Amino acid sequence: MDFNVKKLASDAGVFFTRAVQFTEEKLGQAEKTELDPHLENLITRADSTKNWTEKILKQTEVLLQPNPIDHTGARIEEFIYDKLDKKLPSRTTNAELLGQYMLDAAIEFGSDTPYGKTLITVAEYQKRLGGAEREFLHTSAVTFLSPLRNFLEGDWRTISKERRLLENRRLDLDICKARLKKAKLAEAKAAATPDFQETRPRNYVLSASASALLSEEVDKAEHELRVAQTEFDRQAEVTRLLLEGISSTHLNHLRCLQDFAEAQATYYAQCHHYMQDLQRELNRCANAVSAPHSSASVCPNPVSPAFLSGPASSGAAVPAASSSSSQKPVTLAMEQSQLPVTGARKARVLYDYDAHDTSELSLLADELITVYTVPGMDPDWLIGERGNEKGKVPVTYLELLS
Repeated sequence: MDFNVKKLASDAGVFFTRAVQFTEEKLGQAEKTELDPHLENLITRADSTKNWTEKILKQTEVLLQPNPIDHTGARIEEFIYDKLDKKLPSRTTNAELLGQYMLDAAIEFGSDTPYGKTLITVAEYQKRLGGAEREFLHTSAVTFLSPLRNFLEGDWRTISKERRLLENRRLDLDICKARLKKAKLAEAKAAATPDFQETRPRNYVLSASASALLSEEVDKAEHELRVAQTEFDRQAEVTRLLLEGISSTHLNHLRCLQDFAEAQATYYAQCHHYMQDLQRELNRCANAVSAPHSSASVCPNPVSPAFLSGPASSGAAVPAASSSSSQKPVTLAMEQSQLPVTGARKARVLYDYDAHDTSELSLLADELITVYTVPGMDPDWLIGERGNEKGKVPVTYLELLS
């Protein structure tokens, strides 16, 4: 190892000088060059941006990965894959893991039993929720977390480096100012108090030589001050340009925040949609089990055979259940068309909705439809009409108009 003693001694001397200078400034015993108000405001705004970006980034990571242990491990894994320049593998979510456990339990308990069929149904929707969560995590990491992290690890490091250089230039400028002030005081003192006892020609020559040296010291200090002032002004301009870029950073983070909110809205809408579908499936199972001497006495299985990772279930039971369930919505739609109408009114559709059977009506966001209810109908549903089309629609997807 090449150990440079001279450089180490020089760095130690500079460090000691800076420490003494900072202490004297804090005690008011040394002159300090103040930055212009505009630059001070930019520095304050940049510090605030950095601090709040760190807090938002950290809390967003906690929101997306609540478990501190898993959060730390995930960050380490992301760091390693990033350094290796490799794509991070897809991570199984807790909902997907729960769905797999339910599916394994259903296979062991018997997929043809009511409990087993219900486990399979819930497992499917848990896996759908897990898939939606994984997509939300990926979208949030790309559109929101990465830009914030890039600012802290890239732009802010550059800004911090230039600010440290500016601080060093300011300290050098203050040292030059103090040195010039000291040289001028020495020159003025020598000119104001001459030595009248020096009567010999040799002493006059020595006195003139000392005055020339003091004058030369003043000229040298003035030159160093001009150089230090030029370097300080140049560095202040560079720092100012970088700090003014914080406004562009705010605009970029604004777009990222909008993308994050949109990803959240999409994720929660998907979860709400999946849970509504799951509730309908569970209600159908409950009605099928509670109906005595009915062809639908076995809980219908909405899951495709490919969803089962274990032994295939009975092939005859599934088609039978699906055929009975396909006939049931048609009968339900006919019964609803014969029931009396109550409370017809207009409604605006909030979200797109795809009908799951012939008894339901597909919806498009922002369209206007006529809705009403019928006696004995589920309060979470209404009958919607659009032209010649009619069917059940979920209340949560509508904004009822007066």
